[in-house]
Amino acid sequence: MDTQGVTADPQLQQFIEVESQKQRFQQLVHQMTDVCWEKCMDKPGPKLDSRTETCFVNCVERFIDTSQFILNRLEQTQRGRGSLSESMSD
Repeated sequence: MDTQGVTADPQLQQFIEVESQKQRFQQLVHQMTDVCWEKCMDKPGPKLDSRTETCFVNCVERFIDTSQFILNRLEQTQRGRGSLSESMSD
């Protein structure tokens, strides 16, 4: 079987990338839900009280901020390594 033909198909590669992004997003949402639920939910009831609601909002915002910070830091690190390896090969 010709595996190069499969990996060279740009539509297939784009489809796989989109599906991978969806999967990563779902994992992030699941992780955020777990963290914030454990942190904020004392006892489930028919309604959220204002303290619990505020806790959830703050938790989600901090989770998103932290995730974005980590992604930006990883990108900077990768760029730094890329420029370092390029300068070493000169």
